[in-house]
Amino acid sequence: MTGALRRYPVLVALCIAALFMIVPFLIVTLNAFKSPAEYSQNGPLSLPEGLYLDGLKDFWERVDYTQKLVNSLLISGGVAVFAVILSILNAYAIGIGRIKGRTWVLAFFVLANMLPQEALVYPIYYLSKEAGLYDTRLSVIIVFTVIQAAFGTYLLSSVLSQFPREIIEAARIDGANKWQILWRIVVPVSRPTLGVLLVFFFIWTWNEFLLPLVMLISNDNQTVSVALGVLQGQRLMDATMTNAAALLGVLPALVFFLVFQRTLTRGIAVGAVK
Repeated sequence: MTGALRRYPVLVALCIAALFMIVPFLIVTLNAFKSPAEYSQNGPLSLPEGLYLDGLKDFWERVDYTQKLVNSLLISGGVAVFAVILSILNAYAIGIGRIKGRTWVLAFFVLANMLPQEALVYPIYYLSKEAGLYDTRLSVIIVFTVIQAAFGTYLLSSVLSQFPREIIEAARIDGANKWQILWRIVVPVSRPTLGVLLVFFFIWTWNEFLLPLVMLISNDNQTVSVALGVLQGQRLMDATMTNAAALLGVLPALVFFLVFQRTLTRGIAVGAVK
């Protein structure tokens, strides 16, 4: 055992990290299918004696989970797509176009990533009120598209700055304009990296709580994470329903991650090879 620790320290560290992530998920899943009486009698670490679905059903009906799921999917999916498009456009201008003041522009995007969301709450709230977008899903999509695109621009600009100039010059000699170079050459080559950003942007936006809580006050516009936080704050749920809510909250993001796992793995592998 000691020899394995010395020979494969990174592998051991990854296994430990995976264990810390999987065990809580398994505990939540087990408790989501227990009755309140069974949970009280046997504790959170026991196996369920049967398949108790009332906790999932009650939470689904109480928060109108179908509507919350649609809202989260629209917001997270819209942000992921629009942020990737905005990131590639910005990075193309910075990394390949080599605009003036490139260093200062990148510093601005780094600063945007470092700002805490608490500092953005009031300005975003005030601007959305003035623009008539308050309590709309569009307002949250716009805000998170800009926030996520700041990180995407910084990452992609460093990648595109190393893009072979010979390929671009050859395309220009063949008569390709800037848009053709972007969509027919740069985007196909950068597709693995764009896929990674798409997955990350979706999951990051899905897990956001503060800004959706402030910006979406109507029950019909709230996301899954906001519904979970509001209900738990009201102390209206028992332990099994709390676990059922947590399971329903994380399950769609987990399914999305598993569906696009190959895209994520391919993008990371391509980046490592480069």
